[in-house]
Amino acid sequence: MVYPGKNHKSYDTPKRRFEKSRIEDENRLLIEYGLRNKKELWKAESILRRYRRAARHLLALKSSSVDADLAKSKEDELLGHLERYGLLGGNAGIGDILSMKIENELERRLQTIVYRRGLARSPKQARQMITHGHICVEGRRVNIPGFRVRKSEESSIGYYNSSPLNDDAHPERARIQSGGRA
Repeated sequence: MVYPGKNHKSYDTPKRRFEKSRIEDENRLLIEYGLRNKKELWKAESILRRYRRAARHLLALKSSSVDADLAKSKEDELLGHLERYGLLGGNAGIGDILSMKIENELERRLQTIVYRRGLARSPKQARQMITHGHICVEGRRVNIPGFRVRKSEESSIGYYNSSPLNDDAHPERARIQSGGRA
């Protein structure tokens, strides 16, 4: 039995450690999304794996037709959860869950959204701004780059009130808005 207060691994490492194509794909994603290490990528893959497992379990429940209303309520719950986080659209089904890619999960990270909204020049700079406390979500300072942003929270992402970057005259803001070095 595991001690409940002790942290434990929330991801699985790849089964084949030195598979060239997997390593190249992982390195491309690390650069594109500005991840610190492969552990962050593996965590996202584990989250995606849990959603797929739940979808396969729902398909098995539906096909056995033991309790159709239970299967329907669980399906609505899972689809509602994925829709709230912006991973799926409103008219998605179980097949859409099974066809999700790792990029869908990585796009919902705060670091990626800050970069895509133009609050930072690069994913690495977005990560730095978040860890230094310059970014807030719905008025709350968030300093975790891997924070999963809900669809409803996406529009409220901005600079923290007491951050120097909140001032339009800040030189870094001018660089970010011009898209390059000033």
